[in-house]
Amino acid sequence: MQYLKTPALIIYFLITSSLLYAQQVVSVKNALKGDYFGRNVYVYQDITNKLSFEKISKSPSLFKASKLAIPNLGISENNNWLKFTLNNDSEFDKVILDIPNPIIDEADLYMFRSGHMDSIKDANYQPLRQREYNHQFYLFNIPLKKGELVDCYLRLKSNQQILAPLSLKSEKTILSEISATDTRSGIYLGIMLVMLLYNLFIYFTTKDRDYLVYCHYIFWVALTQMTLLGYSHRFLWTDNVWLSKNMIIFCGAMSGLATIMFAKSFLRTRKIVRKLDMALNVTMGFYTVSLLLLLSGKGVAAFQLVNLTAAVGSILVMVVATAAYRKRQPSAKYFLISWSIFFISILIFVFKDYNIVPYNLFTVHSVEIGSALEAIFLSFALANRINILKSEKEASQAEVLLTLQENERIIREQNVVLELKVEERTHELNESFEDLKQAQSQLVESEKMASLGQLTAGIAHEINNPINFVTSNINPLKRDVEMILDVMATIERVSLSDASAEDKRKQIEDYKEDIDFEYLVVEVRHLMKGIFEGASRTAEIVKGLKIFSRLDEDDLKKADLNECLDSTLVIANNLLNNKIEIIKEYGELPLVECYAGKLNQVFLNILSNAIYAVEKKFGDKAGGEIKINTTADDENVTITMADNGIGMNEQTLKKMFEPFFTTKEVGEGTGLGMSIAYNTIKKHNGQITVNSDPGKGTALIIKIPIIFDTKIV
Repeated sequence: MQYLKTPALIIYFLITSSLLYAQQVVSVKNALKGDYFGRNVYVYQDITNKLSFEKISKSPSLFKASKLAIPNLGISENNNWLKFTLNNDSEFDKVILDIPNPIIDEADLYMFRSGHMDSIKDANYQPLRQREYNHQFYLFNIPLKKGELVDCYLRLKSNQQILAPLSLKSEKTILSEISATDTRSGIYLGIMLVMLLYNLFIYFTTKDRDYLVYCHYIFWVALTQMTLLGYSHRFLWTDNVWLSKNMIIFCGAMSGLATIMFAKSFLRTRKIVRKLDMALNVTMGFYTVSLLLLLSGKGVAAFQLVNLTAAVGSILVMVVATAAYRKRQPSAKYFLISWSIFFISILIFVFKDYNIVPYNLFTVHSVEIGSALEAIFLSFALANRINILKSEKEASQAEVLLTLQENERIIREQNVVLELKVEERTHELNESFEDLKQAQSQLVESEKMASLGQLTAGIAHEINNPINFVTSNINPLKRDVEMILDVMATIERVSLSDASAEDKRKQIEDYKEDIDFEYLVVEVRHLMKGIFEGASRTAEIVKGLKIFSRLDEDDLKKADLNECLDSTLVIANNLLNNKIEIIKEYGELPLVECYAGKLNQVFLNILSNAIYAVEKKFGDKAGGEIKINTTADDENVTITMADNGIGMNEQTLKKMFEPFFTTKEVGEGTGLGMSIAYNTIKKHNGQITVNSDPGKGTALIIKIPIIFDTKIV
């Protein structure tokens, strides 16, 4: 207790208080009924923040009467002074001044009674255990005597908006009201905790990112409301002054960021409303700026920016949800409903601060009610989204099933057609290429041309194209020849008639014009040319096959190795699939004494391995190439076959010429190809070397003597 130092000050205060507060005395009896007595209060804001209580108490003219039941002191870091006089016309000898606004930073109460001053000071963010009541609300015990007048000065300060809901409670009623407040808040926080844990469980079950973003959103909204209600200071950071003073602003900014993130994720704004998505990103930027302001110590500016951004962001989210709904985004309807509820609750809460709607239990807790309903509706929205995805998945599966059934039917029909075509082409090959069958039989028996069987379909395709070209021209040619024969018969008939020479000539010319004889001659020549080209191509392919097989050249003879390589490329042409580029760099080669058929098999085996390596690397993409280079000197012919395929490591290089060693899948190779090639080159007194780089390609270099030396063999 602090006593006044001079009797003059006591007299001065008694006189001024009796004159100024005659009309503003607060009846304790009436105030205990639960009404707020803000209209019986005088208000003064010290913009200098330097006036002491002694100076304030000596300057009653500074104060102005409050016109509001709940004084609204705005947003500033100034000292806000409220003064009022209590008249104890009740039966109680003690009442409790209740200020249920936990976000006020500082609250000091000064009381004058019977010529002396009592001072009760209470800092909002001191540990709650040091207060008279272990609660986040400001509760001041005011002892009173029957009929006593007590003049009170109340100093309030905060870096956020200050509402001063002043009421008087008895000790009995304050405990019941605190308990009811905690119960209501507990129900809200319980709902939010259940929603958080429920959706977190679904996230771990489904791994849907939207649920994790939603849990992040619920956490910050719940923490923000928990901080606004004072429970964070009460239970989480009681002894941390900075957190207790600034977490309202921090949580507000973080909940705003979480809201924008959830809206972007849930509504797919980047794909559906790109321009509005950019606006949401700008809003997130403003929230980030407010956090930076807070960390730099500018709490008031940060709070104002958070409030402004929240107002604009709330409207923007409504616009985004409406735009997504108009574009038939399936989940936008539930989001729009839930956000509308929350937005209305925010408006009610803000309107309460400006006395547009009354300050009561509903308006004070409107944000908690709105956010709880929003959390429930958004959970429905996420559940509905799962149903939508499930329906889409079932529809997709049904469509895939129908497609598979249709594909199966088409495959069956195609198999029947292909079997008929295979039979037809096999019959044609059996009749037209007996030489090829004998060569294939001989190679299979010797196990040195096992791969030729895999190339038969490609050879048939190569030969069938020119044959089809010939057969397709036969019928038109037959028709044109018959027409020419008919022309000749007509000319003969006209020439034997009795008509004059001029009439005969005219009849013949008219007939030739009718049948377009000139075009007929051109067409016959064109058809004969096509038949000739088809037959020539067939003969060329057959010649290549014959050169490759060398059925009539089992003995040692001289051969052109460039020609042998070309015949091998004819055989392997179908394996290239028009995706692998063959680069031929042939030099002028002398005739080489060799077993040409065996060398052809060597070239085919090497080329087949090169094609396999390129396909393994490039698949169906372009870029694969095989380069064939031939050179000669006085003694040897050098053939280099290089590819840009997958290459080989050192372990594979060591085993590549071993019989039955292969890197191909089961059924794709016998492992004899390179072994046969090695033995064949050795039989020709030649050399075969390999250079390979894993991932870059392989080059095989073959050297064969021009003159076969039988003494070495």
